[in-house]
Amino acid sequence: MFALIDCNNFYASCERVFRPDLNNKPMVILSNNDGCVIARSNEAKKLGIPMGAPSFEFEKLFIENNVHVFSSNYALYGDMSSRVMQILSEFSPEMEVYSIDEAFLRFNSDMDFEALGLKIRNKILCSTGIPVSIGFAPTKALSKLANRIAKKYPEKTKNVYAIGDETKRQKALQWLKIEDVWGIGSQHAKRLKKIGVKNAHDFVQLNDSWVKQQMSVVGLRLKYELSGINSLGIDKQKPKQNISCCRSFDVNYNKFEEVHERVATFAFSCSEKLRENRQHCSSLMVFVHTNEHRKDLPQYAKNIIIKLPYPSNSGIDLVNFACKGLRLIFKEGYAYKKAGVIAMDLSTDGVEQSNIFEQKNQKHAPLMRTVDRLNKLMGKHMVRLGTQANGKTWKMRQEKLSPSYTTKIKDIITIIT
Repeated sequence: MFALIDCNNFYASCERVFRPDLNNKPMVILSNNDGCVIARSNEAKKLGIPMGAPSFEFEKLFIENNVHVFSSNYALYGDMSSRVMQILSEFSPEMEVYSIDEAFLRFNSDMDFEALGLKIRNKILCSTGIPVSIGFAPTKALSKLANRIAKKYPEKTKNVYAIGDETKRQKALQWLKIEDVWGIGSQHAKRLKKIGVKNAHDFVQLNDSWVKQQMSVVGLRLKYELSGINSLGIDKQKPKQNISCCRSFDVNYNKFEEVHERVATFAFSCSEKLRENRQHCSSLMVFVHTNEHRKDLPQYAKNIIIKLPYPSNSGIDLVNFACKGLRLIFKEGYAYKKAGVIAMDLSTDGVEQSNIFEQKNQKHAPLMRTVDRLNKLMGKHMVRLGTQANGKTWKMRQEKLSPSYTTKIKDIITIIT
């Protein structure tokens, strides 16, 4: 049996752990630079606030309904996620972290799963304060469906539901709308509705050859999964295929020097992530684009791929090559709103292909280790390259950022008795 554990309204729940006065009150979490809504509490959903809502358009609604608005606090959310996943790993050695707030576990079939689910849920709630919903089923797709039922009917299920027999499976498939099936995108849902497929039960009645032809082998596996045939196992954590760092700017940038500083910082951040994962990259993609929402301004978007002469994770190398790429695509006369760097063609330490015509500087490796060690001891970005500084430390617009309760000593809550 598979179990899908999903944290309820995760970002909002993280904020409420340290602000219990916000329980049962509407909350929204905003994206980078406080642009749009990326998470909502149930109370905010009932007010009709849609996912992706531009914050400036809904500001009046926020005020009128006393909606509590927060900037994204990724340091807090990442740390709370790690705590939840650590607890989950204690219940089963077969675990797949599916996202920041979801994980699959695998168990033997001869267990009282509802009792097990309540035990897991209570352990996480008592240890972290994060509420979760848990779905058990013979396949991963069905466990997703069971989780959806657990979350939809918390009073009846106590946020734990198991699809343990054929009667429950059939009932669940008839309940689930086709557009809500895990892995069915909007285009497939439209196509299926046209041929009379309204729910998951209708979908599993389709002919295998038709599903494979119209939805590829991925769709056929999904059909098997919903039919109770296990086709997807627990995925082991794989090395990342690429590493990226990209951000929207707090204001539009017109000067090359301003965008240059951002790209240098993004490239250096990619190098830090590469070293943390013990990987090197052999190519970089650099991109810039203007604000597509500003129709009154001229629009421009461009990217370029730079092939490195040798695999590297040196911040000096990556900044140097990324900035060379920026010079080739930057155009004067535009107001740039976003840029980014993506490290690609990754290889692990010790297996990268060298170049006999151009060798990397062997002094970079010990230097980068020292930089990483100093930044870990003294604080992030305390040691940087000169091209990053540009006379100031750049920050995203986060006007409603909550404290980093679990990752900064100065933000730890003090309890006075």
